[in-house]
Amino acid sequence: MADTAGQQTFALERLARDVADVLYVEAEEVDPDESLLDQGLDSIRLMSLVEKWRAEGAEAGFVDLAERPTLRAWATLLAQPSGASRAHG
Repeated sequence: MADTAGQQTFALERLARDVADVLYVEAEEVDPDESLLDQGLDSIRLMSLVEKWRAEGAEAGFVDLAERPTLRAWATLLAQPSGASRAHG
């Protein structure tokens, strides 16, 4: 049986809600393909998201997410199995 818990936990829609919460906007206002930095996300807010998601089992860290600052990239990264987020080098 495939492990889809990460995919369900960190689905694009859920990530949009979490990011929208820290940006004080509606989830529909967060563009999944535009840089979240351009949409107002800063390092402090990113760190709070990382801490929340790691507490829920995410393996990706601050640097992993900061290097790919779009919701779509995060959904892919956070759905990867343990250890895979560091495989890029």
